[in-house]
Amino acid sequence: MGGSFFICFGAVWINNIKAVLTNTPWGYIIKLKTETGDDRMENENKCCECCRHKSTPRSDDTVKALQNRLSRIIGQLGGIKNMLDDNRYCGDILIQLAAAQNALRNVGYIILEEHMETCVAEGIKNGDDEVIAEAVELIKKLK
Repeated sequence: MGGSFFICFGAVWINNIKAVLTNTPWGYIIKLKTETGDDRMENENKCCECCRHKSTPRSDDTVKALQNRLSRIIGQLGGIKNMLDDNRYCGDILIQLAAAQNALRNVGYIILEEHMETCVAEGIKNGDDEVIAEAVELIKKLK
């Protein structure tokens, strides 16, 4: 494969075509600009590992429960920010930080349990032994 390829200030040039990568909640959008100035947009949802989706969707109740927990944690963090703005006592701020960390860790444990019950179990059933190593690494990161 021939052709030129280089990166310049956030844009990638491939064979005289400028590709601008934009990370969005819906995946990666690539805007291509040719030498003649023509623009093309391509949605590349499978461009990287971070864009993977579960094969077994979460239940609506699970999603709602997780979102509620995360909303409470966001509220806790806002309260901690206000405590800093009010010059509150360090010990009180640290107690609230520990509570927020614990709540976030618990969300991680819920998602990890679901991951083991669905993604890992399905991977093993399909003969993918790599999911075990991935699960071990995820457990290490979560602790």
